[in-house]
Amino acid sequence: MCVAAIAVTVAVGGGTSVGTAVAQSTGSAGGEGSIGTGSLTDGTASDGTPLNGTTLITGSLGTGSAAGSPLGSAIPGVVGSVIPGPDLDPPPLETLRAEMMPKPLGDPFFDVYPPGLPGMANGQVIETRDVTPAARALLRGPVREVRQIKVKSTDSAGAPSFATATLVVPATPWPGPGPRPVLVNNVPINGLGRSCTPGHTLGNGITPSENLLELLRPVTTKAEERGYAVLIPDHEGPRMAYAEPFVAGHAILDTIRGMRAVFPAEFGASKLAMMGYSGGSIATHGAVKLIDSYAPELAGDIVGAALGGIPADFEMLGRTMNGNLAGGLFLAAVFGITRENPEILPLINTLGQRLSITSIKDQCANTLALAGVFGIPAEALANVKQALDSPVAHDIYTKMKMADRKSGTPLYIYSGGQEFWVPALGSRNLYDEQCGYGVRALYRQVPGEHILGELTGNPGAFDWVDARLHGEPAPTEC
Repeated sequence: MCVAAIAVTVAVGGGTSVGTAVAQSTGSAGGEGSIGTGSLTDGTASDGTPLNGTTLITGSLGTGSAAGSPLGSAIPGVVGSVIPGPDLDPPPLETLRAEMMPKPLGDPFFDVYPPGLPGMANGQVIETRDVTPAARALLRGPVREVRQIKVKSTDSAGAPSFATATLVVPATPWPGPGPRPVLVNNVPINGLGRSCTPGHTLGNGITPSENLLELLRPVTTKAEERGYAVLIPDHEGPRMAYAEPFVAGHAILDTIRGMRAVFPAEFGASKLAMMGYSGGSIATHGAVKLIDSYAPELAGDIVGAALGGIPADFEMLGRTMNGNLAGGLFLAAVFGITRENPEILPLINTLGQRLSITSIKDQCANTLALAGVFGIPAEALANVKQALDSPVAHDIYTKMKMADRKSGTPLYIYSGGQEFWVPALGSRNLYDEQCGYGVRALYRQVPGEHILGELTGNPGAFDWVDARLHGEPAPTEC
């Protein structure tokens, strides 16, 4: 089923556009591919009209500007007439939020908030465990040690929480000068359940719900071959706040702190770099913009971050992912963000409440992606008109964009030129934003849509990170 989903995505990416403009790459070396204004690239071609210039694959009546169209305005009332409210009063919002959270795994390492958490310092180590025997079977290169780390962290509001990560130390010696560098590999988790995390997989092996695509990603293997250690954070946090950048940024920075506390002699002064694609780039985006305010002591050692296919503008995604084949992941992201932003809860109707507390709350990327086949738009789960254009929605867009924050490290940003679900325009806007802050940055537009864009863009991104970890200064084209 997963292979079929990839095939659909690849086929669509190579097809003919029905939008008013198609993003064409004019050479990734300069990163100057033209980013069209059509709905295929940013979902704004016909803003205000039901069809929005798209098809059922790259868009539908439920996507783009549907929230501002007559159709979008009618959806809440239609849903309310078909699915009546419960006989009893709905549960208090606090109860609903609690019931939306992922269920425990039965593993205290991932489940338990330890006593005394509020009195701990951010990054303070709570627990470590050796998972080398289980992880060795899933890693391609020989390893010296695979250790999982649990540390104190904070949620999006700054309240005490915890974070987990897996550190892979290869058997390959580090040939360069200085201590062994660390590549922080922020893999795209894209799930709502705790079994979806890379930490759960590396500690327990493959499960039926696991995102099998992670086994195909080359970043950890490439890093091992060069002698780098690899830190793989479970960046959605214990609430599995998919697509929420503040939780992710805190988790990444705090697990770096924890790694250094566990291995002070080996990694206490190591250079660090980050990589993330798609959902992993949301996490990386959050981390780099929180370095200066949340973990300034790491700023001198984090030498760069590569972000690919980044969903940098959630307002844009509401026009390009909502109500089409990408809609399953879009709705999952809405649920994940709601776990950290309860102000969204009053906007959810009975159908949305029922869905949010079913087994969907524990599903991983494979299942959530397939849910897009049903084409359910976000408007169908809202009890207000124009839900994606509401004041609450715009507050969330602003918060998730983090546009008022400067990256604490140089950036390499890349995107597929034929992207239609996660438009290249969002990546380019992020590049321009950070150039405006004086950040050293490069932007590369590569051939392909979202799946192919990772394959074509990863080599250049990894080479850029590799150069930073070898001590070469970051170039800039700002």
